[in-house]
Amino acid sequence: MTARISLARIRAMVRAIPRGRVSTYGAVARAAGYPGAARQVVWALRSADPGLPWHRVLGAGGHIRLPGADGLEQRFRLEAEGVRFAGSRVVLSECEYAFPRARRAVRLQNSNRKLN
Repeated sequence: MTARISLARIRAMVRAIPRGRVSTYGAVARAAGYPGAARQVVWALRSADPGLPWHRVLGAGGHIRLPGADGLEQRFRLEAEGVRFAGSRVVLSECEYAFPRARRAVRLQNSNRKLN
């Protein structure tokens, strides 16, 4: 049986990313409850209504994955929000948004390591 993925839930996670912050396709998928569904995040962004801050979602490592003019538009939008780049990558250590669930999962994972 295949799990149904809610594009609305994915879009809600994208809307939660504040101005001047970014996330990756994979992190958005995990925050929405769909680990490993980064491609579905792309589908959710492609079919979204205007107004969704699609430009705040990047590929792994902070790379803009859109080719050509779309990629340039994404970079310009991010720079206008104050997102810093190092070459072609966003400086994730400064700009990556940590979703609340993701933070909780990291804390649990770290506490489990201490117990082992």
